[in-house]
Amino acid sequence: MLGVVQGLTEFLPISSSGHLLIVPKLLGWKDPGAAFTAVIQLGTMAAVVIYFWRDLVRILTTWTRSLWTPELRPHQDARLGWYIGLGTIPVAVIGLALNGFIENGARNLWLNASSLIVLGLLLMVAEWAGIGKREVADLNLRDGLVIGGFQALALIPGSSRSGSTMTGALFLGYTREAAARYSFLLSIPAVVLSGLFELRKAFDGSLQVVPTAIATVVSFAVGYACIAWLLKFLTRHSTNVFVFYRVALGGVLLGLLAAGAISAT
Repeated sequence: MLGVVQGLTEFLPISSSGHLLIVPKLLGWKDPGAAFTAVIQLGTMAAVVIYFWRDLVRILTTWTRSLWTPELRPHQDARLGWYIGLGTIPVAVIGLALNGFIENGARNLWLNASSLIVLGLLLMVAEWAGIGKREVADLNLRDGLVIGGFQALALIPGSSRSGSTMTGALFLGYTREAAARYSFLLSIPAVVLSGLFELRKAFDGSLQVVPTAIATVVSFAVGYACIAWLLKFLTRHSTNVFVFYRVALGGVLLGLLAAGAISAT
């Protein structure tokens, strides 16, 4: 079930890490932990890699060749290689610096519910304020770093990696589809590094190997289907439906917490 939740929520701007915390809490299950969340995200990242494999091969080869071929450096794929790499630095640095807080203190439903609402409303403002005309080809170094900074917000459960990066891109005037496409590409290094970092716990006994493996495979299958659906959906619809869902879910959680129906940790 948690693999299905991860696959459904990783690419929608509603927070997969948040839902992996909320669902067990509502069902009375034990918190699967930040390590489990990070590792099963490798399944959805595998879905991104396979879905965009042509783009990734082109970006990687062009970027590599541009290191010794100056004429290729202005090429869009070479620039994307730099932007994805540099855009990963903020989330990597902050993630390592705050690792203890992310694995413990941040896994609090008060914070989670508040993040769902606040970042959801910020996404709505970005949808309203952005001009929505720029494409991935218009990306520059400043934009890459700004969107990378927004990605760091996803370290807070409830924020959403895709939601945070799409919010940054929409504020910068990119179309919804371009924002989602670049969000998926930018997420690959961060999620893979995070997953591999936490995978070490599979060998120290703190991570259950078989259930985690099953959840990872399921998240891959569900996530692959979600990528195609979301890109198609965003060509004709706004992100408001996700905003309404985030605010409603966050409000329900705050109500349950205030009433003492569920515990925050």
